[in-house]
Amino acid sequence: MSEAKIIDGRKFAAEVRRGVAAEVAALKSAHALTPTLAIVLVGDDEASHIYVRAKGRQAEEAGMATLEHLLPRETPERDLLTLIQRLNADDTINGILIQLPLPAPIATPKVLAAVDPAKDVDGFHPINVGRLWSGAPGMVPCTPYGCMAMLKATLNGLAGLRALVIGRSNIVGKPMAALLLRENATVTIAHSKTRDLAERCREADVLVAAVGHARLVKGVWIKPGACVLDVGINRVSAPDKGKGKTRIVGDVDFEVARKVAGHITPVPGGVGPMTIACLMRNTVIAARRQRGLPDPAI
Repeated sequence: MSEAKIIDGRKFAAEVRRGVAAEVAALKSAHALTPTLAIVLVGDDEASHIYVRAKGRQAEEAGMATLEHLLPRETPERDLLTLIQRLNADDTINGILIQLPLPAPIATPKVLAAVDPAKDVDGFHPINVGRLWSGAPGMVPCTPYGCMAMLKATLNGLAGLRALVIGRSNIVGKPMAALLLRENATVTIAHSKTRDLAERCREADVLVAAVGHARLVKGVWIKPGACVLDVGINRVSAPDKGKGKTRIVGDVDFEVARKVAGHITPVPGGVGPMTIACLMRNTVIAARRQRGLPDPAI
């Protein structure tokens, strides 16, 4: 059997960004509207700062405006909630992104629920979660949406396929399952308490690994010809690169899995690039909906 076809997330993300840029240009021309994204970061987490810079850069490249609020780690929860209330009330702000994780003792669920659902471009507000599961229009979390976009472009329909989602987080696992159900896949959610995980993997036509455990999914667990999306981002030691060096790997043992799967995403360069691209898409959608305009075809 030949090796799996690589699903190039960078290529998919570039297409989404081109569509976003075209929509932004059209909004500026036809409606004098520049989609604006407010990014709120609390604390000094290095990875969070890197992500925020990347999000801001891509927004600006697409022609959108950004407003960054970089708050010290010691910021009281009440001050953060006051800021969110101000952003909710500001008609020039179309999207609000709360960069996670938030430092303790800030209550993350309380903060996410404070964001106006219409401006919740991450799709984490309880109202948007409910809309997703009920099939109603709402803001869809970026990483699962990106995964679904790649699946629909790669496979000839998902109806009737057995899909396994490994991971039950509110950010990826649960919304991914909801999106797969929308496409009439038969969905199983696996997690740390799942028995016989290897057997569940061997049954899956579509496997989405989003558990945050380096190379948890062994290549021999993959069903021949399956489509595998690896959401994991894990740092492991890389002695071949030098003492103390690390490399990024996914939740799937890629080198073995690629010899069994039909399609597979690499790490890095697979799902990751689609997350920020879909955040840009969500910001445009939010801006259009706030003006009473239909969703764009991106």
